[in-house]
Amino acid sequence: MADLELLSVVALTEDLTATGLLRGQVGTIVEKLAPGLYEVEFSDDAGKTYAMVRVSAALLMQLHHEPKHHAA
Repeated sequence: MADLELLSVVALTEDLTATGLLRGQVGTIVEKLAPGLYEVEFSDDAGKTYAMVRVSAALLMQLHHEPKHHAA
């Protein structure tokens, strides 16, 4: 998996039971802590942060809001 960039929107691919976060919850990468380890902020629809968690890249899926175009 390629490195994720700051402010990438990601979703959890597994439950993080210790934090109460569930698979599919959406967050934003706010810091790269080490190779493959990120600080992810989880916020509600009003923008209020409800969790800041260190997450391995192996447990994240990057979300895309627009199609990725490839040069022909």
